[in-house]
Amino acid sequence: MKIVCIGSGNVATHLAIAFKAMGAGILQVWSQDSRNAEILAALTKAKPILNWNELDLSADLYIIAVKDDAISAVVSHLKDVKGIVVHTSGATPMAALFGAGTGYGVLYPLQTFSKTKSVNLTNVPFCIEADRPETLEKISAIAHLLSQQVATVSTEQRKILHLAAVFACNFTNHLYHLSSQLMEQHQLSFDLLKPLITETAQKIQFAKPVDVQTGPAVRDDRETMKRHLELLNGSPELQQLYETLSDSIKKTHL
Repeated sequence: MKIVCIGSGNVATHLAIAFKAMGAGILQVWSQDSRNAEILAALTKAKPILNWNELDLSADLYIIAVKDDAISAVVSHLKDVKGIVVHTSGATPMAALFGAGTGYGVLYPLQTFSKTKSVNLTNVPFCIEADRPETLEKISAIAHLLSQQVATVSTEQRKILHLAAVFACNFTNHLYHLSSQLMEQHQLSFDLLKPLITETAQKIQFAKPVDVQTGPAVRDDRETMKRHLELLNGSPELQQLYETLSDSIKKTHL
């Protein structure tokens, strides 16, 4: 299988390296950032390109892994390619690819990616969608090369899935950052919280989150919450966030 990778960020890097490892040929890496294109191309023995007139039109698969608001601009350059075109976005409709390639669809890996940390894609859910059954069959076969978990998910379902993922991952990680700042401000190590974070994540592998909620809000421990807010007197934004989340927990449980 011959692949052109369009993008050189976190998702593009993980997918290109994974496809290369399983024997696919990465022909080209396109990126607006020449240095990033060169780095990923070197890792996958591909050719880095910056200009669309250099694009190889004969690849089997074109993977668009760029920022969501850049996808439509990329698609305009893929009308004459001979292979299947997919994007990897959780929030962009499949229809954004209309007219691209000989078929088009979605190859969305539901995971958080960073270039500096390896991810075992075998355990990552891949959500797929396609313009027609024949394309879906091909994208499914491609996804199964990478993962044991492949599901057909419509554009509307994927939008909800992506939104839920933002709550479960992005917002949660931001809360880790805020708690880390609090710890550092008072000469405490964030490492002290890591066993708590691990235990919380492990609990929800076997139970519904609502059934394992703990903390002062679920107990309606008003004095503790009052003291917490007093500790945040110099940080009105954190006070507001604390109250918003506490109120949401109370509404759910009380």
